[in-house]
Amino acid sequence: MLQTRALTKEFRGFRAVSDVGLSVAEGTVHALVGPNGAGKTTLFNLLTGFLAPTSGQILFRGEDITGRQPEQIAHLGIARSFQITSLFDQMSAVDHVELALASPTGLGYRFWRSSTQMRQFRDRAMDLLGQVGLADRSGAAAGSLAYGQKRALELALALALDPQLLLLDEPTAGMGLEDVDRTIALVKQVAEGRTVVFVDHNMHVVGSLADTVTVLQSGQVLAEGSYDQVRNDERVITAYLGQAG
Repeated sequence: MLQTRALTKEFRGFRAVSDVGLSVAEGTVHALVGPNGAGKTTLFNLLTGFLAPTSGQILFRGEDITGRQPEQIAHLGIARSFQITSLFDQMSAVDHVELALASPTGLGYRFWRSSTQMRQFRDRAMDLLGQVGLADRSGAAAGSLAYGQKRALELALALALDPQLLLLDEPTAGMGLEDVDRTIALVKQVAEGRTVVFVDHNMHVVGSLADTVTVLQSGQVLAEGSYDQVRNDERVITAYLGQAG
């Protein structure tokens, strides 16, 4: 479904991503791991158009999408979440999801839009909130939600685009154990019928979710395989897992 060829990103001579060849199979959950500074977030930003590569190619279903803008990539069926939450504190959870559902229709970009026009998205919005466990908090302001609930709401916003490919940037960052386990179950649920690529430092999360793990070090692919394969790779133990203890 997703492939990169010799993908490279330089910042003033520093190679954050160097000749990365990545292949993500359709219908799988694919994890990107590595120590801090390995290039994981830079690679994510390249895949979603937030950064333009210095060289190399990105292909989605065989189509070259290199250098396209984020909104163009989103319209192809690729959605992402961010490491840092970015919600409107005073807006309710259901209003967030309605706005996300309205965006492909053009209503989401209109400053003046009636509540009647937005009401057409209510049932689907409630369904998505139900999927992420927030149906009972639909009317709550985003700013009042617990941290784990905010991340769940952001996942609902990504799902509102009905993506074929879902990219999750550290979905469990900053969470307590209970929220981590709840998020693992949630990602398993939303992965049914779609492809997921995610970054996470928590090896429990990676081992619970990933069909394939790609390990990055200094912007390059160090190893790739199943979780058991990479966790027993001496290079990985030295570069990453050994550091994590």
